[in-house]
Amino acid sequence: MMLGVLIFDQYWWFFIPGMLLGLYAQFKLTGTYNRYITVPIQSGISGAEAAREILDKNGLANVAVAEVAGRLTDHYDPTKRALFLSSDNYHGRSIAAVGVAAHEAGHALQHKAAYAPLHLRMALVPITNFASQAVFWILMLGMFLHFAKLIWPAIIAFSIITAFQLITLPVEFDASRRAKEQLLHLGLVAREEGRAVSKVLSAAALTYVAALVAALFDLLHFVMIARNSERD
Repeated sequence: MMLGVLIFDQYWWFFIPGMLLGLYAQFKLTGTYNRYITVPIQSGISGAEAAREILDKNGLANVAVAEVAGRLTDHYDPTKRALFLSSDNYHGRSIAAVGVAAHEAGHALQHKAAYAPLHLRMALVPITNFASQAVFWILMLGMFLHFAKLIWPAIIAFSIITAFQLITLPVEFDASRRAKEQLLHLGLVAREEGRAVSKVLSAAALTYVAALVAALFDLLHFVMIARNSERD
């Protein structure tokens, strides 16, 4: 989105690290997920059954587990107190399906435990959504106006987005930690399957790292433009 507007400025190369890491992270996730979605779980349970077991054993019988359309669209909605799994992971009886489902159940466990980073991220969602929309309009206006007039609104918006991505990291890593603990503790995966589950969850976590790097370099890009304009 920003490349189309600012491709000719002297700091265009700031986009490269985030873009390359993002492509690698997506490639890594797709490859790892596709590999383990075909490997049956020894316990024979589905992703939905694994999530349900984790939730019930932790006093969260009131949290629903539902199917949602799409691929890797899995998520926990704290406002609805519901866990949504993509069809492949809801019905799938594979290492990947169970690992992803357990990760989303991990978010429900965080919610119950009042895990501070999760609540902070929840609080930032509205303002982050606003900032993301603002970035779009700032860049659109930048095509017609002198971009220097919009640089500080852009910096503020990207600062919010970067902060949100930074807070997301501990939330996601902690959810994966909880997921692996529960899967092993409840006997839903065998010990020898734990490493494969970790690979799936680590590949997914890399996408959040890539998002943070991209947001950080986007922010630095606009900071450098602001510094350069002040010198002029």
